[in-house]
Amino acid sequence: MEAEARYTLVGTIVLIAALLLVIGLLWLAGGADRVSYRHYTIYFSHQSMDGLDIGSAVKMRGIKVGVVDSYQFAGGGQDAVRMDVKVAQDTPIRSNAEALVKRNIVTGLATIEIRNPDASSPLLTEVLPNEHYPVIAEGKSDLDNVANAVSQMAENGALVLDKMNLLLSDDNRKGISDTIQNLQVISTNLADNKQALTAAIKSVHDAAEEFRVAGVSITRAANSAEISIQSVSKNADGAINQASSAMENLQRQTTDVSNRLQGLAEIGTLEFTSVSRDLRSSADSVSTAGQRLSNPRGILFGTGKQQPGPGEK
Repeated sequence: MEAEARYTLVGTIVLIAALLLVIGLLWLAGGADRVSYRHYTIYFSHQSMDGLDIGSAVKMRGIKVGVVDSYQFAGGGQDAVRMDVKVAQDTPIRSNAEALVKRNIVTGLATIEIRNPDASSPLLTEVLPNEHYPVIAEGKSDLDNVANAVSQMAENGALVLDKMNLLLSDDNRKGISDTIQNLQVISTNLADNKQALTAAIKSVHDAAEEFRVAGVSITRAANSAEISIQSVSKNADGAINQASSAMENLQRQTTDVSNRLQGLAEIGTLEFTSVSRDLRSSADSVSTAGQRLSNPRGILFGTGKQQPGPGEK
């Protein structure tokens, strides 16, 4: 009886432990998730899902905030993977949030990283038509950026190689070789003519110094000429003023002389008229005297009986 009682007690304890284990597993499997988690959907069309699995971590700023709940092909003509994730209820997922895949290069394991570009945006709560949960937009991972950069570098490298091949063609190689030989010849000549070059450089330096001195002299001469020109300008202004005064005096004197000459001309005209009359009277007297002197008999004996003239009796 005692042995059976012990077996019964042990069996009861085992059953209770198994029941507690089942309850704990059920709670861990999702009984509590409905209360403490929120679900979101992500469509990945550009990033690879390699390294992701159900239960993979969902992180924000490096902190695990949830897990991958399920994933499947989106279908409906979309070349994308539809992934449902569940995150802690207090996780601030904004309306402009982006989801991207971060992959450990060493282990190959991947996680989902959620970023909020603008922390002031409202929380994401809107559920689109034909969706069960709010949709988080797909972002662009750093690995994609690196891959694009590497691809761009590869393209640029290929272009550089093509240009190098073109540069190193047979003709160009010959030209480069000739150029190097010419440079060697020039270097040799420069080394041989070092003293001549030094003398030429010194001559150039001396010429530059002479030009500098000449420039200073020219500057001084220009300043002196400017001062002289200013002095001449002042003297010329004075001479012009004196000439103007002299011209005004000459004009006044010329006017006075003209007026006097005009008066003299008028007086001379009157005197000339009087003299003319006197000369005419004198001429008449001379003519009369001449007529008288032409007959001396008449002067000596007086006038006698006159002889009749032609046609007279």
